[in-house]
Order: sequence, then C-alpha cells, then structure tokens
Amino acid sequence: MATIRYYKQDCDFLPKQRMKISAWIKETIAEEGFTAGEISYIFCSQESHLEMNRQYIGHDYQTDIITFDYTDYEKRKVSGDIFIDPVTVHQNAETWNTTQTEEMLRVIIHGILHLCGYKDKTDEEQVVMRAKENHYLAQFK
Repeated sequence: MATIRYYKQDCDFLPKQRMKISAWIKETIAEEGFTAGEISYIFCSQESHLEMNRQYIGHDYQTDIITFDYTDYEKRKVSGDIFIDPVTVHQNAETWNTTQTEEMLRVIIHGILHLCGYKDKTDEEQVVMRAKENHYLAQFK
C-alpha cells in the first residue's frame, strides 16, 4: 500500500497542499513505471542536514536534499526516506531566481526521481534529471 508521509525534525516547516503533492508524486511514480511504497519526507534543520551529509554521504557542506533509497527495483516499488533542508531550498530559490514553492516542489520531485533510479553525478545525468524535474513540475499546476 502506498504511503507518503511528511515529518518535521528540528524545524517548523511542512509543505502546504500535501494531499495534492502526494497525488502528484504517485502520478510521477506511475509515469516512471513504478508503484509507490513507503515514502517519508523529513524536513529538518540545516544543522541536522549537514550532520547527515557528513555522516552518511561524506560531504562536509550543505545540500538541500538527502535521499535514502529502499526501492525494490525488481518489484518496481518505490520506497525511501527523503530529508530536505527547507532553509537551503529557500536560499537556492533566491539564487536561481525562482519562487520558494517552485524550488521546494523541484526538490520534492528530485528525491522521487532518485528513488526511480535517476542519478545526477555527471553532467549528462544532471541534464536528464533537470529535464525530468521540469517535465513533472509542469504537471503539478
């Protein structure tokens, strides 16, 4: 059974329109040829996000998202824990001259795309990831 949950940890942020976002996420997953399993979004402080980056990723710098992938690729069932730092997302919105809402939606779907198997380490992977993000952002309207 598909379950998408939203939590806050050491911060006060939760996205608005969570029911609409959840439906959009499920539609995205289906379009990618998967089914939705257990997905948790955890919105957390910059400090705890940085500590997770250090501990689990080996990065000593701030990022906006960390995705822990539990997807069963054989059964094509998407599951995972997605940690998002809303302060960094909002700062990135200013940097990239977009709205905070659009940038948050981009990051939310970015995590789902990781769970569907997309990577973003190389320039080529980043081009594909950005195109997918733009495609699904256009469907949120």
